[in-house]
Amino acid sequence: MTHNIFELGDIQLQSKRRIRNAKLAYKTYGTLNTAKDNVILYPTSFAATHDDAAWLIGPGRALDSERYFIIVPDMFGNGLSSSPSNTPSPADASRFPVVTIHDNVRQQHRLLTEKFAIKTIRLAIGWSLGGAQAFEWAAAFPDMVERLFTFQSAARTSRHFHLFFDSVRAAIELDAGYHKGFYINQPAGGLRVAARIYAAWGFSQAFFRERLDEYALGYASLDDFLVDFWEGWFLKRDANDILAHLWTGQHADISANETYQGDLDKALASIKADTIIMPSSSDLYFPVEDAAQEASRIPRAELRILKSSWGHVAGEGMNDADTIAIERAITDLLTR
Repeated sequence: MTHNIFELGDIQLQSKRRIRNAKLAYKTYGTLNTAKDNVILYPTSFAATHDDAAWLIGPGRALDSERYFIIVPDMFGNGLSSSPSNTPSPADASRFPVVTIHDNVRQQHRLLTEKFAIKTIRLAIGWSLGGAQAFEWAAAFPDMVERLFTFQSAARTSRHFHLFFDSVRAAIELDAGYHKGFYINQPAGGLRVAARIYAAWGFSQAFFRERLDEYALGYASLDDFLVDFWEGWFLKRDANDILAHLWTGQHADISANETYQGDLDKALASIKADTIIMPSSSDLYFPVEDAAQEASRIPRAELRILKSSWGHVAGEGMNDADTIAIERAITDLLTR
């Protein structure tokens, strides 16, 4: 099944820039019931598309496409929705406007209400930067979102994570072929360096100590893993699209809007949804301590820690033990 495009027209962003003839890509699974109360919203994560979220969706899975109507909207900047790589000049490449989490969710809300006339979301769910959007949904539309599940994510990007993303950005922008975003060929050298930086952070120290790249994923060596898995992942993507998502990730903050005026405690306290926040015990991006602080500020939140050696990538469906724990938590939330 191919994805769909929701034509948004000209939209204004928080930056006071506009995306003209904006497009929101999305994919749906399952059937919307007559009452329109079986909706699950599952936004995409950093540099990902709806296909990257599909591992959690299907008959008999926690996101059961035979029971629920699952909508996976693609973030702006991912190459399918309006992005630096697919926007006409003069707003293409590095001239594409910066887009916030709030900007994304506002347009996703239009998709649900204007296209499908949906008034209630059974579950808003997201991993990593997708989780930031799920948090935003629950805070921006607290009467609409009944349940919230975020895994390996945050409602506001930490100073530490902001610094990490700066290193990834610098790797790309310092490539001699980057040309301030108006490159002829992708800055492959910078993308390869960015991949190496990401590799040391995406998985945990325990992952490498236990040699899970070899024993669990089947790579012949660490270098084989770095080249095939990480460099391969980055080189499939457009550099300006990655940089757009780096900016969005660095500025993710569910209180950065007119409603909450930067007051994160107020934004978290406004969430009415029955909530499970699931950090990975070994996540180097979103540590348990940060997740615990956010969970303590949400009235109906449970902190459920995923014990894993897979770090941040525990949320990508790459090993059975973590997948089982994640799906069990989702099922618990949907059925209680």
